[in-house]
Amino acid sequence: MINKSKHHAFTLVELLVVIAIIGVLVGLLLPAVQAAREAARRMSCSNNVKQIGLGIHNYHSAYKQMPQHGSGTGSRVTVGAGTQFWNNNQTKSLERLSMLVPLLPFIEQQALWEQIVNPNGYNANGSVRANPWPAMGPTPNVTAYGPWMAEIPTYRCPSDPGVGLPANGRTNYAACLGDSIVVSSFGNKTAWLAKNQNFALEARASARGAFTSKQVQRFRDILDGLANTIVAGEIATDLGDRSISTRIAINQDGPSVYSNPSFCEQYIDPLRPRFWANGVNLAGANFGRGYRWADFGPIYSAMFTILPPNGEICGIDHSTLSGLSPIPGDLTLVPGGQHHVKEAVASPSSRHQGGCHVLMGDGAVKFITDSIEAGNQSAAMVSRRGSGASAPGSMSPYGLWGSLGTRASKEVIDEDF
Repeated sequence: MINKSKHHAFTLVELLVVIAIIGVLVGLLLPAVQAAREAARRMSCSNNVKQIGLGIHNYHSAYKQMPQHGSGTGSRVTVGAGTQFWNNNQTKSLERLSMLVPLLPFIEQQALWEQIVNPNGYNANGSVRANPWPAMGPTPNVTAYGPWMAEIPTYRCPSDPGVGLPANGRTNYAACLGDSIVVSSFGNKTAWLAKNQNFALEARASARGAFTSKQVQRFRDILDGLANTIVAGEIATDLGDRSISTRIAINQDGPSVYSNPSFCEQYIDPLRPRFWANGVNLAGANFGRGYRWADFGPIYSAMFTILPPNGEICGIDHSTLSGLSPIPGDLTLVPGGQHHVKEAVASPSSRHQGGCHVLMGDGAVKFITDSIEAGNQSAAMVSRRGSGASAPGSMSPYGLWGSLGTRASKEVIDEDF
């Protein structure tokens, strides 16, 4: 007797059940895959911060100082409108180079460094120039100069999607300038790069970070200890979306930012709390966070420990100060209407969840959450004209976060963070 085997096919119901099960499994797996990818990107970002820390230490070993934030060629002689250091200049960098520029040879970018320190005969588009670019290049806002347009992998966080114009070469890492924004673009010099006593006295009182614009800093100056002081931090670059952590809201009542860093909180859209409300006066489209790795300007390559990580960026229009300048007698040396040199409350930020990376002076990389203890956010900044808790030499009014950004205020940190 011959037995005939029967072949069974899937029914439509069975096929739909299998498809549904596969769909559920894929739905469960995709978030895990995305989380794993972000964890990998975050680790890569942390490694970049570590490389920058090693570069700073190797630079200090070679030159007995940290790379200067606000360096370069040229000084102004002519005083007048249009001749300030923030104006476009084809023949000098006008002391506008960030600490990321001299750091290049110490992060495996020797070839790019040699293009900068020698006369460069090429434009960014590859064409040959009749007259070569000068050594140390033009000011960082000159887009025809190739090195300033370079995208340097070590200076980019893989979690940040920002790319292309209107930015030059972007950076996701910035120098820490402390817990006060007063004269943070000027240091001890005027708009024409002339040393000035009032500016110098103000810088001594308010420039309290590991880096100080246009001045040399050394590890020996960090009296609070390298392990207790932030020297650099992560920043998100602007995507053109009115984000509060990547675009500057221009405050029309300048002194209020000095006396209340959270002044611009009122301009945030209550329905979309990560974005500025419509109608708020923002700086120009070219002045986005992290848009120029070579530019020392606070919005481009600096950070402050005032508002917590991912806080709003609030800038000052100096034309509104009208005698209330923190540098009395020199108001005319700080003209208004120049958005890219605004003193701005610019916190570190990132595309990671819940915080950002910072670099400590000893080379350690820490992830600081948005909820770090940050003291009184409406307290006045320390400045030369400050009194009480904001008098020169005072401990930071911004709690643990502020104390981590100062180099010599003698605050005691009695627990890990």
